[in-house]
Amino acid sequence: MNSSLLQLLVLAGIAVFLILRLRNVLGTRDGFEPPREQATSQTQRRAPDLEVIEGGPDQDILDHAEEGSAQAIALAKMKSAEQSFGVSDFLGGARGAYEMILMAFEKGELAEIKPFLGEEVYDSFAQVVEMRETQGLTVESEFIGVREMALQDAHFDDATKEGEITVRYIGELTHVVRDNGGDIVEGSESQIKRQKDVWTFARVMGSDDPNWQLVVTGE
Repeated sequence: MNSSLLQLLVLAGIAVFLILRLRNVLGTRDGFEPPREQATSQTQRRAPDLEVIEGGPDQDILDHAEEGSAQAIALAKMKSAEQSFGVSDFLGGARGAYEMILMAFEKGELAEIKPFLGEEVYDSFAQVVEMRETQGLTVESEFIGVREMALQDAHFDDATKEGEITVRYIGELTHVVRDNGGDIVEGSESQIKRQKDVWTFARVMGSDDPNWQLVVTGE
């Protein structure tokens, strides 16, 4: 073997060695791969899609008030003042309170609901009950249920931390008023009465007393 052929074999061996080393370091490419800068820019553009946004919209509020409305802002402040407050939880309690307060008023049994009434509302209810007794009238009622109910308004006082929530009700009940002789002077035993009420409840958020009070009634 002459010296020229030997040199070619040595150079060929070195070339194979270098190719194998490069494959181990750089790997192989199958098909099209974008340049490193392009791949990096694509990754950066996709990053916001994967980002988890904290403090997003509160669905508990948006289920009952339009986003950005005065009512939604007031409800958010109530939740900030009292972490355990929930709008849906409140409305669930307000549904039960409607039946309890309405039927106690119908029957003239105000003592049991006095803690849940503001002073003015209690005095107004008491006057009506007293007038019935003076005229010898008795009321017979049966609560059927709440046909419709919705949050109508909300306010929050930043200074006093008092929250107010107004709820619109449509209730169904039977309602009969009898005189001293037992004759019906109002209502019907067989007809269901549909009653519309707009009630406002108030409470100082974060206070130890968990009870909301009915402070305004209307239709």
